[in-house]
This record gives sequence, C-alpha cells and structure tokens, in this order.
Amino acid sequence: MDNIFTHEYFMKKALQEAQEAFTRGEIPVGAIVVVDNRVIAKSHNLTELLNDVTAHAEMQAVTAAANFLGGKYLANCTLYVTLEPCQMCAGALYWSQITRVVYGAADEHRGYRTMGGKLHPKTEIVTGIMEQECAALVKDFFKQRRG
Repeated sequence: MDNIFTHEYFMKKALQEAQEAFTRGEIPVGAIVVVDNRVIAKSHNLTELLNDVTAHAEMQAVTAAANFLGGKYLANCTLYVTLEPCQMCAGALYWSQITRVVYGAADEHRGYRTMGGKLHPKTEIVTGIMEQECAALVKDFFKQRRG
C-alpha cells in the first residue's frame, strides 16, 4: 500500500492556507507543522489583519505547534511552507530546532538564503515541492494588486 503522506500531500494543505491568505488580501503564504504524519498547526500570513510585520505564516505555525506540544522545541516536526522563509522566520526556525523545513517556491529577493540567514545545522531542508503552484499563487496575488 502506498503512503499517502508525501511531501506533496502536506504541501497541498499548506497551499490551502496560502489560498486563504490570498482571499483575505494577505500575501499568500501558508504553513503547516506536521509530527508523525499529523498536522498539529496551520496558519497563513496575518500581517494585514494583525497590523504586525512579524505575523508571517511560519511564525504563527511555530507558535501554534509549540503551544500544542507544550514546549519551545519542535523536535521530530516538519514545517511545510509555500514560500522560502525570510531571514526573520529562519531565525525563529533556528531557535525552535525544527527537524525539517520543506518549502515550495524560492524567494529570490527576500528568502533567508539570499539575505545571509541560516537554519539550525541539524535541520533538514527540502525545496521545490509543488514549486510552480506555490510561485504562481504569489505571482497572481501581486499581478492582481498592481492592476
């Protein structure tokens, strides 16, 4: 029997969160945290709603996961996020000691890799999962904004 719990399976759930952000006028980034094939946290960007530049999808998901687990470290957890984390989010992920980060589209302008950020040395990084779908949502959002 095939394992349905693939990176694509969980990235689709993160994309659902990103679509919710798009619908609400937020930059469409979605994130979920998974442990043992179970989603324990999900979020999308909330910067406009909360009027808070730190309310990125990753930050919201990390906080929710830590609350769920009852501790600040996200050992054995995987973050699925539709866009490469920024330097701020990479810092939070570093301190959370998350086991794995899986992202869809690279952020060539504000992604942690281009800004000199880094993740914890033990964190596994998987890139390019559903990259085209993740990138298209962001491009469509900004195309719509610019008229």
